[in-house]
Amino acid sequence: MPQILIVEDNPTNLKLASVMLSAAGYETRGAFDAGEAAEAIQERVPDLILMDLGLPGKDGYEFTRELRGRSETQDVPILAVTSFAMKGDRVKAIDAGCSAYLTKPINRRELLEQVGKLLQFEPRSP
Repeated sequence: MPQILIVEDNPTNLKLASVMLSAAGYETRGAFDAGEAAEAIQERVPDLILMDLGLPGKDGYEFTRELRGRSETQDVPILAVTSFAMKGDRVKAIDAGCSAYLTKPINRRELLEQVGKLLQFEPRSP
């Protein structure tokens, strides 16, 4: 079962994403900031990372660039899930190293579609 690390500072958004992904057959772990995420990655490298770009402290852009510079995470797909939806935000996320980009509020169908594509995994229907 693919494991997904959800890096999200809003507890409600983290729970929502976790419930949607768990119902589709994914194993999830959560982290509220880059520091917690780094610790989780050190314990076990996930198969995919959902990255909030507006994290406190080290933001998602900076953390994504950092992860791309590490051998153990350079090839892990990173899906930006963010409320940043202005012109140019998608390009900025991709330039930072994100594999794909979704805007909030999270659309369940779009989330599962993107995650499935990035992992080449067929999620089960809830």
